[in-house]
Amino acid sequence: MNSRMPALSLVAVPGRRKATIELATEIERRGFSGIYGPSMGDSMALCEALALATNEIPFGTTIVPLYFRQVVDFANMASFIHEISDGRFRFGVGVSHGPALQARGIEGGKPLSDTRRFVEELHAVPRAGELPPIILATLRKKMISLSEEISQGMVFANGSRSHMQQSLSVLSDEARNSEDFFVGDMIPTCISDDIEAAKAVNRKTLTSYAMLPNYRNYWKEAGYVEEMEGIEKAVEEGDLDKVPHFLTDTWLADNTLFGTATQVRDGVEAWFDAGIKTPILVPSSAKGGQMVAFEEMLAIF
Repeated sequence: MNSRMPALSLVAVPGRRKATIELATEIERRGFSGIYGPSMGDSMALCEALALATNEIPFGTTIVPLYFRQVVDFANMASFIHEISDGRFRFGVGVSHGPALQARGIEGGKPLSDTRRFVEELHAVPRAGELPPIILATLRKKMISLSEEISQGMVFANGSRSHMQQSLSVLSDEARNSEDFFVGDMIPTCISDDIEAAKAVNRKTLTSYAMLPNYRNYWKEAGYVEEMEGIEKAVEEGDLDKVPHFLTDTWLADNTLFGTATQVRDGVEAWFDAGIKTPILVPSSAKGGQMVAFEEMLAIF
């Protein structure tokens, strides 16, 4: 059994919200290192519930899009959760992606300057109370550098393990080694003895990310130029069925976890060794939905 436990990603799906909170208490009981809510649904509301339903486990948002609410609203709610959880909350924020913003009628700006301004304005909100640690969504090196300058941590989603050493090289030794500076990665994970079925699940999960230019630019930086250019050509030609073809097994193994219990546990250790202090597993299943995926996850740790 591994001595280093990962964190888990959790979403409160409508109709299963009470069951999700019950699941969170079981995740805490099993000794996982954290619970983190992605931008799907209302992860701030989930974190408020976690503050009251759990006792010791760290938790947070990874991430909430910073354009979705007014800064004063974010500051007051983040401070509230921070206080009632006795400091266990991590406030993860990021600029999100064009399609997610457009769906809400929002136009994003310049990621670096908007993120810097958001953090400055957050700290300037009067009478909000003490703020939790702020974690920035990162992919490329300029945002990673900014995370050390203005926040208390950084989190990838679908990062490339082979590229982590280079990505994290822009951080100081102090940040890389400090327990107080958060370094996480959201890792799509499918546990199955049917390796091909597990790969197919993760490939489907990441196909939508491969459609996003900022992700393709990151994966090019990570060495997957031919694959990303192939996707861009397929998109340009309107042949979207070709996109999964370029999400090769090598690329998939570098950005996700899949396979048997042993393979997934060994993969978690490899992520720790790559410099990710908090691997955040995002469970999917080849046999069912979210709750089945969590049953499989809890069974192997």
